[in-house]
Amino acid sequence: MATGLVFVADAVFNSGLCSELETKAEHSYVDGVQATREDEPLSGYRNLPAPSAGSGLNSYLAAIRKFPLLEKEEEYMLAKRWVEHQDSEAAHDLVTSHLRLAAKIAMGYRGYGLPISDVISEANVGLMQAVKKFDPERGFRLATYAIWWIRASVQEFILRSWSIVKMGTTRSQKKLFFNLRKAKQRIGVLDNNELTDEQANDLSEMLNVTQDEVRSMNGRLSGRDGSLNVTIGSDEDDSREWLDTIADESANHAEVYAETQEKEQRSKLLHQALDVLNEREADILSNRKLSDTPKTLEELSVKYSVSRERIRQIEEKAFEKIKGRVLELAREQRMVPASA
Repeated sequence: MATGLVFVADAVFNSGLCSELETKAEHSYVDGVQATREDEPLSGYRNLPAPSAGSGLNSYLAAIRKFPLLEKEEEYMLAKRWVEHQDSEAAHDLVTSHLRLAAKIAMGYRGYGLPISDVISEANVGLMQAVKKFDPERGFRLATYAIWWIRASVQEFILRSWSIVKMGTTRSQKKLFFNLRKAKQRIGVLDNNELTDEQANDLSEMLNVTQDEVRSMNGRLSGRDGSLNVTIGSDEDDSREWLDTIADESANHAEVYAETQEKEQRSKLLHQALDVLNEREADILSNRKLSDTPKTLEELSVKYSVSRERIRQIEEKAFEKIKGRVLELAREQRMVPASA
């Protein structure tokens, strides 16, 4: 994002303030109010002061104080000129007279770790959108209407910039993101440590959300994104990154594939080797070794009218025959050395 009001002023005051644009709309929510932001083309309107880290905040605030505030009737006439005639000079006067309002609202969001110049620029974008859509015939002042657009623009910017992981995907989550910090201050929680059960309960009741939602959002607010490519040690010879210390605990794909293939081959050999057994041997071996619910020697002895010892002998004999046949097939298919 480009910083400064110069950038956003170019966008808004091109051929009149945001006139008939083919743009892509984005949506943001502030306390249940939906706002729409549009991205406009750039042009050459460069008469507004621009907040920037280089020039300093004080110089910007001093510059915007030079723009006069408007009386109610004067504001009404300027708004009429813009609505009816698309008078960009009238829109300019409406915007500049409210830059102090945008800056004041933006200053309330200094605790989120973002450059205040960027936050003020986003507040000015919201102000310009408010001027674009302001209807003077409704009877209220521009400041009353613009507050919601300014907050919407700033809050959407903070949500976009706070983390590479999307935060505040629902309206309630967005409200929680911006209200949790204030609520913690009200109950005397001034740090970002893990909340106690009592604190989480108080906050959940205050914000009308669950304790799990409070704990989850508090954890997000407590830590920012970190790069896995940051070097660990201070030694020049130690160039390891955080990424190098993360062990991949999942199985090696090549090993998994080889193991699966080997199991399939063994299963195929076993079924082929069953042809060396007679019907009774195959049935006894299957029921004793290959079944998910193996039968007992007693059950099979009753079935074949022989002793349990005889069933055991047949089972062992069948097993030895199978082993020999499997080894023979493996040699034929060159799965084992011929001398094995």
